Amino acid sequence: MELVNKLMKQAVSENIFPGGVLLVFWEDSIIFFKAYGYANIFSKRRMDEDTIFDLASLTKPLATTLAIMILIQQHRLDLEQDIGSVLPQFDKTEKSNIKISHLLYHNSGLPDYRPYYRKLRKLPIDTRIFVLRDLLVKEPLLHPIGQKVLYSDIGFMILRWVVESVSGSRLDQFVYEKIYRPLKIENLFFIDLDSERRNGKFAATELCPWRNILLEGAVHDDNAYVMGGIEGHAGLFGTANDVNILLSELLAAFNDRSLIHVFQKDLVNKFFERQEDSGRALGFDTPSLFDSNCGNYFSKKSIGHLGFTGTSFWMDLERSVIVLLLTNRIHPSRDNLKIKVFRSKLHDTVLKNIQMKNKN
Repeated sequence: MELVNKLMKQAVSENIFPGGVLLVFWEDSIIFFKAYGYANIFSKRRMDEDTIFDLASLTKPLATTLAIMILIQQHRLDLEQDIGSVLPQFDKTEKSNIKISHLLYHNSGLPDYRPYYRKLRKLPIDTRIFVLRDLLVKEPLLHPIGQKVLYSDIGFMILRWVVESVSGSRLDQFVYEKIYRPLKIENLFFIDLDSERRNGKFAATELCPWRNILLEGAVHDDNAYVMGGIEGHAGLFGTANDVNILLSELLAAFNDRSLIHVFQKDLVNKFFERQEDSGRALGFDTPSLFDSNCGNYFSKKSIGHLGFTGTSFWMDLERSVIVLLLTNRIHPSRDNLKIKVFRSKLHDTVLKNIQMKNKN
């Protein structure tokens, strides 16, 4: 994997990101795991393998989607259920017939994003959830339900509400109790801004213009931040190793080789299926037909996701390969977009290396 190592070093030297951690898992074992560059460019703190990253939108597949999966396993929810039947507040609105599956496929007709934080940050913290949920109920659809794919944070805010309404637990507590704890995952967590859990080796993100601070151990996403650090679309933090434990357990369940059985094989298979209409799987992304950020060699039976902060994972279900790239590319500014081209180049280099190992 010398070429992979060289590519990561080059990325740091060319300011594609200040620092990063790359982990490659193949056929039941980690074959590459290394840290590069700086976790904080101002203090010159080095990145290391157990640096904790703001995972940003990896929250969607690794927390909210899996919470929905568990509720379906428990027969407390169904993919074809309308949200109007789960959340009475949506009944008799234009959104009442949106199904859980529409929210997971991002074809609900909802907008992609709204800067709710601008209104919410002016309110007392304990009233914000009620105001946000009123805004979600009133948010107009942009498209007819099921007809157009538009990647939506708002859909996953509603899914958080679904999880909490059905389970009776807050999203972060539910995923910890039902998923992370059974898998002995300690470093995959939300940071409740009311709690004391602010210690740890965090990768710094942006100099936030409206908070007037360098974000380090506080969620970057504005809407998640004003909601106390916990939302369905963002807020999850974690290390590369613990994200890999979770992903490799999903892969084991998919292959019917799990020893822990947190996830049911048939349901995992259903969630990992690419829907041709949407080009997505349930809560997960799949490789684009052209110019995919996972490169040219991941099979069609692959799933993954990106996070705005510079995080990503791709899992090839045919080859049992996981490539996990965690970076702080928005440190100190989100204007750095160089990672887009780099991602596909990195994935191609990793997969070529694995193919060569396979031949030998």
